[in-house]
Amino acid sequence: MLRRIIHVDMDAFYASVEQRDRPELRGRPVAVGGSPTSRGVVAASSYEARRFGVRSAMPMARAIRLCPDLAIVRPDFQKYRAVSLEVFAIFRSVTPLVEGLSLDEAYLDVTENAWGEPLGVTVAKRIKAAIHETTALTASAGVAPNKFLAKIASAWRKPDGLTVIAPERVEGFLRQLPVDALWGVGPVTAARLRDHGITKLVDVRTADPAVLRAAVGNSADWLLRLAAGDDDRRVEPNRPSKSSSSECTYADDLTDLDRIRSEVDEMARENAEWLRSKNLLARTVTIKVRYSDFTTITRSDSRFPTSSSDDIARRAVDLLAKTDAGRRPVRLVGAGVHNLVGPDQQDDGTTLPFEDAGEPT
Repeated sequence: MLRRIIHVDMDAFYASVEQRDRPELRGRPVAVGGSPTSRGVVAASSYEARRFGVRSAMPMARAIRLCPDLAIVRPDFQKYRAVSLEVFAIFRSVTPLVEGLSLDEAYLDVTENAWGEPLGVTVAKRIKAAIHETTALTASAGVAPNKFLAKIASAWRKPDGLTVIAPERVEGFLRQLPVDALWGVGPVTAARLRDHGITKLVDVRTADPAVLRAAVGNSADWLLRLAAGDDDRRVEPNRPSKSSSSECTYADDLTDLDRIRSEVDEMARENAEWLRSKNLLARTVTIKVRYSDFTTITRSDSRFPTSSSDDIARRAVDLLAKTDAGRRPVRLVGAGVHNLVGPDQQDDGTTLPFEDAGEPT
């Protein structure tokens, strides 16, 4: 039986949330990220900013040169996570087969769905409408028989797009795609393939096997399958979570230890909230510190598993004593939880709360 797979991708997610919440930013070029006067980078850009060439991971100083009227907003990941939870609740109300890829995108297998809709395109339209009604944001969706094609389709008509690749249209769609549409083919590999006349995705099918292997190594067989539109990977909703972490690079170096402690405390509590949302416990708490000279260190604390915000935050902040934070300028800090277990895997007899006082699970 052919599956009906939808890939949903929120449009310019961080920037769109900021434009939604700040009316003065609507219609303006917006970049979420750090300061252009220091080492800030673009975490996300609105579509108005992208028309000027502003892209994620670009130094903010360059972004402001490309777009002098750029509005710069510091990221608020707690807010973005809250919106993401709303979006994923919509996904899971339609099907349990939801595979999240990030805060703002996921695969859904809607071959069977709560609405009893036989057509994937109808499900996608209803999901997009529900997202807009709930969050006032737009999303783009791709509907196809497999994950590879659905992901490409979702980017085809952004923003607020919907592209359907029916089984009978797969070959025609594949023939439109450049070779770098294939997973694993980045700019360097794509240039190497083009040097050998492999410019379109379908050219991979007839390429010299030796040339293909020289360019992509052991991925050659996988790319050949994708070039034929063949992708049998299932939507995996229950992939085991191995860790969660948060980090931030600051536009200006942090030198005040109390400020650094506050930042680590907030990140650790976000990770604890994530643990409770997944019904998991963490044995190991870690922090990451990058000094102004780019030296990066990590410190960890492994003991009883927990999901308590207070426990995890306290352990993370205490780890700062094993660093030079407060004595050396710091440009990045992060906190994370690792070695995760479920509540049924407690083996040390410790009382393990899944909620803090007054905080629902």
